[in-house]
Parts: sequence; C-alpha cells; structure tokens
Amino acid sequence: MRRRTFVLGAAAAATVAAVRGQAAAGSNQTRMSHLIDLSAVEAVAQMSGGEVTAERYAEALLERCHAARELNAFITIEPQRVLEDARARDFERRAGAKPGPLFGLPIPVKDSVNTRDYRTTGGTPALRNFRPKEDAPLVAGLKAAGAVVLGKTNLHELSFGWTSNNLAYGAVRNPYDRTRVPGGSSGGTAAAIAARLAPLGVAEDTEGSIRVPAAFCGIAGFRPSTGRYSTQGCVPISPLFDQAGPLARTVADLVLFDAAVTGEARAPAAESLRGVRLGMVRDYWFTDLDPEVERITNLALERLKTAGAELIDTQMPGLAKLIDLTTNQVQNHDVRIALPRYLEEYGVGVTFEELIARASPDIQAVFRSDVLPGGANFVSESVYAAARDRYLPELRRLYRDYFSRTGVAAMVFPAVRVPAPLIGEETTVQIRGRPVAFEPAVARNIAPGSTAGVPGLVLPAGLTAGGLPVALEFDAPAGGDRALLALGAALEGALGTIPAPLLQ
Repeated sequence: MRRRTFVLGAAAAATVAAVRGQAAAGSNQTRMSHLIDLSAVEAVAQMSGGEVTAERYAEALLERCHAARELNAFITIEPQRVLEDARARDFERRAGAKPGPLFGLPIPVKDSVNTRDYRTTGGTPALRNFRPKEDAPLVAGLKAAGAVVLGKTNLHELSFGWTSNNLAYGAVRNPYDRTRVPGGSSGGTAAAIAARLAPLGVAEDTEGSIRVPAAFCGIAGFRPSTGRYSTQGCVPISPLFDQAGPLARTVADLVLFDAAVTGEARAPAAESLRGVRLGMVRDYWFTDLDPEVERITNLALERLKTAGAELIDTQMPGLAKLIDLTTNQVQNHDVRIALPRYLEEYGVGVTFEELIARASPDIQAVFRSDVLPGGANFVSESVYAAARDRYLPELRRLYRDYFSRTGVAAMVFPAVRVPAPLIGEETTVQIRGRPVAFEPAVARNIAPGSTAGVPGLVLPAGLTAGGLPVALEFDAPAGGDRALLALGAALEGALGTIPAPLLQ
C-alpha cells in the first residue's frame, strides 16, 4: 500500500510539476510577446523605471531574432555582446546614473554605418572583414543617449538598389511574404522592425532606401531633410543626397529618435487633422499605379478626409523633366568619387577598383553601365555640372515655390507604385497586365523628395487582398522636419494600423 501510494503520489507530483512547467513556459512566452510588442518609447520608459531590466528586454529581442533568422535581416549579430552592453546599462541605472532618452534600447544599425565594435561590410565581399576604428557620429550619439547596438543589418549591396536581394550575404525576406523583397537598400532594418526584432532602427536613404523598405514592410519611415543628421562614417553614394534616418513602427518612436539625435525637445503632436491642407499632384504621383495600390490609396485618402484634412489638387509643372536631369546624374557621378574617398579616409585597405572587382555580378554590371568610364550611362563632368549647378537648384526652387504657392502642410501620394515584388523579379514588374521597368515602378514616386532634399514620412495605409503592405508618403518643405513629425501622429491616427506579420 505504501509503495502504491508513493507511486501514485509521485505520478501526481510529476503531473503537477508538468502543468506548472507548462504554465511557467506559457507565462514566459506571454511576457516575451509583451516585450517584443513594446514601442521604443514604452520600452525605454519601462527600463528607465526599473520595471524591466535592459538585460531581460535584450534577451527577449534576441530570442525573437533567433526565431526569425530565416528573414536574414542581419549580417552580424553577437548576442553575448548585446547582453553585456545591456547589463552595463542596468549597472549604470542602479548606480544612480540618469537614464538617457534611449536608455537600454537595442537598435539594429544598417551595415553601411561605421561601428567600432562590429564590422561594417556595406553588404559587399571586399569589406567582409572591415572593422572601423570608431563609431560613426550618428551611432556614437545613439549610444551616448543610452542605446545598445543590436547588430548590423543586411542591405542591398553598396546600397545600390531597392530589393536587398544581396548576392553576397543572401536575400533579405519580407516578413509579410518570405518570397518577396523587403525593399532596399535598408531592407534588413525594415524587416527587423516589422517582424518585432526591435522597435526602432537605423537606415539610410539616398534615393528611397528608407522609404521603399518602410512601404514594403508596413512600417513607419522618416527621411529627414538632407543634412539634418550626420552621414559621416557611412558608406556613401552622394553627399548631395545621402541621409541617415530611422525606421520604426510608430511616429512617436521616430520623434524619439529625432530628439535623441538632434538634442531638440520632442515636437508636440498635432491634436487633429481638421483644417490641415494636404496637396496632391495627380499627374505625377498618382498615374499608372497597381490596382491594389490605387484602391488602398483611395481608401486611405478618404480616411484622411474623414479626419478633417483638406485634400487639395495641385500641380508641379516641369517636375518629371528636372528629376530626369538630376537624380541619376548626381548619384552615378558622385559615387565614383565619394566611395574611394571613404575607403581611404577610414583605412579600409581596399582600393575602389578592388572593391568593384570583388563585388557581386549584379553590382559589377550596374557600375560598368552607370558609373565607370566607358559605360552606356557614364556621366561626364559637363553633364554633372549642369545637373548640380543648374537643374538641381531649379528643382529645389520648384519645391519651395510649390509649398509657398499652395500653402499645404505636406504633399501626399502613394510611396511606391506596386506592392513588394517577388525576390528575383528585378528587371520588370507587371502593372495592369503590362511589363514596367523595375526602376520606375519602384523609384519614380520616391525620387523627387530625396533629390530635392525635403523631409519625407512614410506610413502604412493598408494591406492588399494578398496581404502585402501599401503606404502613403508625406513630404514637407525642406527644414520642416519637426512640423512633419508633429503632424505625423495625427496622420497615423487617421490611417490606423495594419496587422503584424506572422512568423511561420
């Protein structure tokens, strides 16, 4: 009897222990889910107040990174270093140090931005082992504000494209559909933010490299006015267009990033869209759209109107011609000067010629055609001078006159003409049953803003019938960054949210 009682008791105890273990595991899973869903503002508040340690928050994000590793969002991630840095933040707080505005926040950094503790590959083979001697000023500022570098994110090689289908480090996959691109060139950062690997990340935008990934991955992206944040220590294309900026899931987190980097107080959010004038240039930004993009754009515009915004039909005569005379000419000229200068300044130990010779075949082909002497689209000094000294000032004057003449707070348009294409679908895409060249399909709508140097805010507008994100872009006058971010909260509220992607 005693043995029987003992066996039954042991079995019952084992059952109870198993149930308790399952409950604990479930509780831990719920806790982790809660942590990864936090916005950056919420996470910083909880860590600064001691409600959750920076180490525990970092653990939750690292677990998520591991679970989502098939997205290939990172080129380099070192969990032990991340945890050590997070523990250091916890020690500082317990020792009485005042938490910074980004206290304990693990931030993924595009792998074209120099980091002292991590290699900076630019997504290209020749820089595979390059480890900068110091952080880029932007990264140094984020760390001084209390942030932790979560890792270095994958990108379109040398930032020269919009897909992040990187032949050297593998394609980044869109969290909403892993057969599709996340956009580029900052695709790894965008995929990480969308998949809840982190709430806030560092990207760059020369011609859409923040805004295209934000649109394709259903998150918020902010390309500041050119020059608002430092691009020193970033693998360059053109100093006239290059601009670092944030990707996030909420406008409040974009505002947090901007305040931490600039040292300015956070801009107060606009309380309402009532009476806010938004301009639409239909004959440029609204033509030849994918039907689903057009449908969701129209629904989103109706939501803005319902919230009180005034949508004004406007015109920008000559815009298309000025973009044709400036955007590619400046970039394709400047990269052959700026990139060798970067390699020399930071002691990479690789020449420009070696860099291109070791690049992936697709990048070599682009450089041979568009950048190097003898290429079909090589930009001569005279053509470049006209683009820089005549047509670019004309374009920027066109923008100044537009905002002055119309009195709109921002212009609004669909950020990209198509939803995210399939990986490998990089020559043409189908729009309304006809083939369209990839570059105008993806880049036409985002090129003017970055060429003109104005701030652009991308927000998700909805999902296609197939479950792919579609986004609106809002461009404001050059230097109007804080006003645009302040308006962003009201725009975000009117547009609503989209469901998070599901990890498969």
